[in-house]
Amino acid sequence: MEFAITFKGDISPERTVALTKQAEVAGFKYAWFFDSHVLWRECYVTMALCMANTTTMKYGPLVTNPGVREWSVAASLYASLSVQSGNRFEVGLGRGDSSRRVLGKKPMTIANMVEFTHAIKGMVRGDNVQYHGTEAQLPWANGYDMPVWIAAYGPKALKAAGAAGDGLVIQLADIGLVKYFSNQAIEGGKAAGRDMSNYKIMSAAPVWVGDMDKAREQTRWFPAMVGNHVADIVEKYGMNDPDIPQHLTAYIKGRKGYDYHEHADKDADHLDFITDETVDAFSILGPVEAHVEKLKELEAAGVAQFNIYLMCGEEERMVAEYAEHVIPHFQ
Repeated sequence: MEFAITFKGDISPERTVALTKQAEVAGFKYAWFFDSHVLWRECYVTMALCMANTTTMKYGPLVTNPGVREWSVAASLYASLSVQSGNRFEVGLGRGDSSRRVLGKKPMTIANMVEFTHAIKGMVRGDNVQYHGTEAQLPWANGYDMPVWIAAYGPKALKAAGAAGDGLVIQLADIGLVKYFSNQAIEGGKAAGRDMSNYKIMSAAPVWVGDMDKAREQTRWFPAMVGNHVADIVEKYGMNDPDIPQHLTAYIKGRKGYDYHEHADKDADHLDFITDETVDAFSILGPVEAHVEKLKELEAAGVAQFNIYLMCGEEERMVAEYAEHVIPHFQ
């Protein structure tokens, strides 16, 4: 299993660079960034700075979406970062959550997300790509086959993630739900005639090493954030769809709304409906032994990369705890 960290873009560039350097030495392989340009600073500027100060760490947005930038602009940005980093760039992709909703816009369609996946992969390789009545080719591209990880929750999105993506992003560390989501995506890829032997599963969630009361306080924001996607599923499929685990949908019954201006904020005012049981299931909390045990279960469930949402406080300590006490169990 590989390990990664994710930033939401609210700490200084200097500290972000220091954390990526610390994480690289500690054995982390990826540094991902929320791509939400209104709520936080433009993530690719900070990525480029971090790339210049590390040698092996891979970078990418987690997640971007097809509606934020014109597609040739997005592909040019991705190809530029790939070329200047020695192809240490990958993309996490979704339909669009905070970066669109904070502007009063809806997420993009699944079909649009799939089309975007093929378009950016082609342009970054240097192919002549046709889209939306136009075509574009980057003559300076270096032939890099850029991996695209697709984030999905609903049945149709999971099927598309398996059919079009190189990996699946699951914003949860709940073992049962990770198995459910990954199985759906893998079956979707097989149904499309793909060889899924190299398809990768990512589990992304906050962690806290230490006292459980403090851990829950620092990470209660996470199930509330996930609840936005679950609410979309409930709106589309209903609360009692037999093909969707009740364990996933039931916890949002008390949800009264979500303020995107407090997105991923541990002190937000929209967290009242989140129970301790949900916090414990969705994240990895407690003593280091509990972290190793749950990560071993995730690995057995097929997770190839565990990605720490590094935005709960004491970030340097969390990286150090994993470096000394957790990652050595997976090397």
